[in-house]
Amino acid sequence: MDINYLISKAKEALNYSYSPYSKFRVGAALLTKDGDIYLGANIENSSYGLSMCAERNATFNAYCHGVKKNDIKALCIIGDTEKPISPCGACRQVLSELLPKDTIIVLANLKGNHKITSIDDLLPYSFTKDDLK
Repeated sequence: MDINYLISKAKEALNYSYSPYSKFRVGAALLTKDGDIYLGANIENSSYGLSMCAERNATFNAYCHGVKKNDIKALCIIGDTEKPISPCGACRQVLSELLPKDTIIVLANLKGNHKITSIDDLLPYSFTKDDLK
């Protein structure tokens, strides 16, 4: 897997951000094991709670195109931050359910910094379907 290419695709997704309120653009790129890439960008709404983060949009985009959980290899998120960007709590919860535990998560910024992490590192002790029993 070419991490720099995945970062460049997430950066491309920044162009699709609709962020007139926060002016904080975020892009994401999800890579499947077959090499397909699905982009996502943050989409805001004047009622902030109805906004959607880039990483969830990329994941939902992949699922809407027939990608299954075990088809996913990596996810990259990028934003104009000092350190590599970090997903919000809602995204961490969604990703913990919809991505395999071994998914490579790349957190990046526009300064060229990135960090490779995992679902478990982002959300230890996640709430899962097993907790509903």
